[in-house]
Amino acid sequence: MDINNKKKFAASLSIVSNIFLTLLKIAAGVVSGSLSIISEAVHSVSDFFASIITFFSVIKSSKPADDDHPYGHGKYEDMAGFIEGVLIILAAFFIIYKSSKKIIYGVQPEIENNVGIAVMAAAACLNFIVSNVLFKISKESNSISLYADGQHLRTDVYSSLGVLFGLVLIKITGYYVLDPIIAILVAVFIYRMGYSISKQSYMNLLDHSLPDSDLVKIEYIINKFSDIAKLKKHGIKARKAGPSIDIDVILQFPAETSICDCHKICDKIEKEIGKAFINSSISIHSEPICYQTNCEECKNTNSR
Repeated sequence: MDINNKKKFAASLSIVSNIFLTLLKIAAGVVSGSLSIISEAVHSVSDFFASIITFFSVIKSSKPADDDHPYGHGKYEDMAGFIEGVLIILAAFFIIYKSSKKIIYGVQPEIENNVGIAVMAAAACLNFIVSNVLFKISKESNSISLYADGQHLRTDVYSSLGVLFGLVLIKITGYYVLDPIIAILVAVFIYRMGYSISKQSYMNLLDHSLPDSDLVKIEYIINKFSDIAKLKKHGIKARKAGPSIDIDVILQFPAETSICDCHKICDKIEKEIGKAFINSSISIHSEPICYQTNCEECKNTNSR
């Protein structure tokens, strides 16, 4: 199975599992009367819509570059990741709102805790398995939308375990006010994850530079060839676009270096960088180093 088919499989698996869990949690929430379970159902609804967005973004981003999108369609995945992050945040605010009302106006005792406990345990196990599949394939394909969807499901694992713990605690102590309190704690956790996902995707959409650690890694590779090629000051630009990475480098060579030799060195550098950064597009511009200190043209070039 090629990487695009793997991505489609992972996105489809997420959709199926979210449909199943959403219906299961809604039924358990109605039967038990637990706000924390109903809040989990709302979370799963946002998971479902997020998985739909991921599925279509994966299909769109896998298309090759065309006349309208000469740099490819990778940004669709960044947009999907941003929307997923926003959906997670909205779900968190909704849970906080409903839980706060419960605390203010009073909490009705649950009808049946055992159903909720069983459903939350099953939900945590299933989401753990599916999120692991998404993380594995997102790592292989460098897909931010699959990674965001995996994180979305992983938050569901932790929140389901939190609700499970709360239901057990309520069953033991009889303090039903713990139900909305636990729901709020789960919502805060969900919000933090949503903010993290949307922030990363937003930075990619705005062509934010790669982390300094990645730029240092690129510079280290180039410096292996420093006996011939010199990295121009501020000569590295790199960004993430969906599953791919765009890297632009400006190198300076001695004026007497032939075009053929420059090309050979650039090929070697591109190969080294490509090994370090999978699914990257690398562009290297070559300039001569002029030894004439009074050359106005070179002064202008170096000052750019």
